[in-house]
Amino acid sequence: MPAPYFDYAALAPEIILTVAIVVVLVADLLFEEREKYQTSTLAGLGCLAALVPVLYLAGNGADRTMFGGAYVVDNYALVMKALFLVAGYITVLLSTNYIEEGDYYQGEYYTLLLTALLGMTVMASARDLVTIFVALETLSIPTYLLAGWRKHDARSNESSLKYYLMGVLSSAVMLYGMSIVYGLAGDTRLVEIARYVATGAGGHLFDVAIFFTLVGFAFKVSAVPFHFWAPDSYEGAPTPVTAFLSVASKTGGFVALLSLVYVGFFGRSDAWQPILWVLAAASMTVGNLIALRQTNLVRMLAYSSIAQGGFMLVPFAVANQGDGSARPGAFSATVVYLLIYAVMNLGAFAVLIAVARKTRSADIDSYAGLFNYAPALAVTMSLFLFSLAGIPPLGGWYAKLVVFKSVLDAGTKQAVVLGVLAAVNSVIALFYYARVAGMMWFRPAPADGGSTARVPVALGAAIALPSALIVAIGVYPNLFARLGELATKGL
Repeated sequence: MPAPYFDYAALAPEIILTVAIVVVLVADLLFEEREKYQTSTLAGLGCLAALVPVLYLAGNGADRTMFGGAYVVDNYALVMKALFLVAGYITVLLSTNYIEEGDYYQGEYYTLLLTALLGMTVMASARDLVTIFVALETLSIPTYLLAGWRKHDARSNESSLKYYLMGVLSSAVMLYGMSIVYGLAGDTRLVEIARYVATGAGGHLFDVAIFFTLVGFAFKVSAVPFHFWAPDSYEGAPTPVTAFLSVASKTGGFVALLSLVYVGFFGRSDAWQPILWVLAAASMTVGNLIALRQTNLVRMLAYSSIAQGGFMLVPFAVANQGDGSARPGAFSATVVYLLIYAVMNLGAFAVLIAVARKTRSADIDSYAGLFNYAPALAVTMSLFLFSLAGIPPLGGWYAKLVVFKSVLDAGTKQAVVLGVLAAVNSVIALFYYARVAGMMWFRPAPADGGSTARVPVALGAAIALPSALIVAIGVYPNLFARLGELATKGL
């Protein structure tokens, strides 16, 4: 048997992240107590350094394949890797002062964060069931620990335990489905599974395998009715970890779903399409309706994240319909939505952390009169909230547009019904986003709310970068549209 081929240029982002993990771990051992905060700088530099080979590979333009097609570095993988690394860097910015001032351990936090990030970058290139599973667990296991980082907080412990139990259950269900797929197809590589699917073999047993595999991933992306762990886990985890889970972790699950459905299972649409249709409709509706009743902003954003996941599933659910031309557009629509959603949600959590530094609360009522004593925070939070609602000219409008375009491209009755549900849910979402904005702009500030909220430099950068991006995307969406088209090439 020939030795496996290693393309070290293609593996450079993962190699750099691995080196960064070791450096942060060793530095934490060597630094004195007062210097341990510098591990955040090392972690941030590791994310930026890993981004350099991603840009180089994107400029090179050549697809790279290793391990018999189990690991592929193409445009889609590079776009997702860039998203993960930027999201990881912003999470480090969110964490710097939060972890330092919270008297939490330093080095272990950033080691776990970078390890989860490593799993995500591997996931972007995984085209094999085993590689997908290993990448998903490399992502998931560190986040179980991060969710319970506040060790002496009962709510944080509950968050970690719920996330762990649901994560293990979903992994078991998903692995069971994958094992049946492998048993029938005789191969773990997605391209070979697609060839098996094209023969029409497997019967209903293969449909059952697809069902279990998709249910496992539905837990990972917190799609209704497999969402019940997310709100409590999001509320109990440290806020930077919640931001990371709601963006990077959720995106990792969607990346795996994209690869499985579009590369491996697409020819068996009668098995996966009804499941995704139901998940999309239920996630949008249930997520938005429950978000309406929330009084805590973290929980509201958690249910909002569930609803946004439903919007991301809409192009999935209609990709196989019509004359077949909807498939590339649906793939591109999901990628674009993932990119814009990451910017919006990270920015919203950054402002949430900045406000909580002053109010010591995440209750929506604590945002009363925010414009009076922190106008910049009120303006930026309004930008993110209305962008999440899809209001022009902010970036979220384009995310919603590509979703509705994918529905129109499909043109079937099922697609139209799902499009109507998406439109109704967009209106529902506007109510609870606007409620927070109204609290900031039109309610009087509390008696002790006169002093300005101070924002550290790192946290300010984590707010400014998404703010600029969300306005730029809304005014000039062609850049992200181009990224979606690049990711679709070769599909």
